Amino acid sequence: MSNNKKFTFVIVVATIVLSSCGLDIGGDTYNVPATTDHGVTLQATGAVKVVPDGVQFNFSVFAVDLTSAQALARASASAAKAREALDNSNIDKKDIATQNVSVYPEYTYSQDGKQTLTGFRATQSFATTLRDTEKAGAVVDAVVLAVSTDLTIDSLNPILLDTKEATAQARKIAIKSARDKAEDYSDLLDVKLGEVVFLHEVSAPSYLPQPWMREATTSDEATKTVVDLGTQEVSVTVEVRWTIKN
Repeated sequence: MSNNKKFTFVIVVATIVLSSCGLDIGGDTYNVPATTDHGVTLQATGAVKVVPDGVQFNFSVFAVDLTSAQALARASASAAKAREALDNSNIDKKDIATQNVSVYPEYTYSQDGKQTLTGFRATQSFATTLRDTEKAGAVVDAVVLAVSTDLTIDSLNPILLDTKEATAQARKIAIKSARDKAEDYSDLLDVKLGEVVFLHEVSAPSYLPQPWMREATTSDEATKTVVDLGTQEVSVTVEVRWTIKN
């Protein structure tokens, strides 16, 4: 996937609070010095939409056998095949993490409630980060082919790996929006904005998946796993306070 991230700016919403005795944040009022007891306080949100640069592939291998040792051995063999497929797909070992290993008995129950041990189920679960989004589907297919029927795909989700640039863009939009709105209100009130005396990032950067309509599937894609990346929204909300000049 290209390293050039695609950004689409979204509408920014701002609210204004005028106060003469204090600053209200989250229900608590913080008094400010007399020189700044008149001011304009704004909350503004900046957001950008970004094409994900990674895919999270979580899967499990399993086996059912007469003893726990046999079940675990078979599951371990399937796990080895999955690791080999990932290695052949050039997935770095640091991007493969074992999430869980479990073995537990399985029973059947008769109509009279009698419990009969039928065997043991062993499971190994993995979380894999795929950094080449264009090859993500091929990696999934390689693992499925290697393990065959003893595998379940737990989740396959596009994710943002590098959020620094998107967060910086969202923060810049939020600050600019707050400033623009503050200037609009100062014009309406026939006052002049002074210096910034308070800045608070109200919410940590959030990353939300967005609906996305994919193009028609080609005949070649019909037999392969295709990962549709869509877009994710990165947003930052800030609260800024300016004094009002006398």
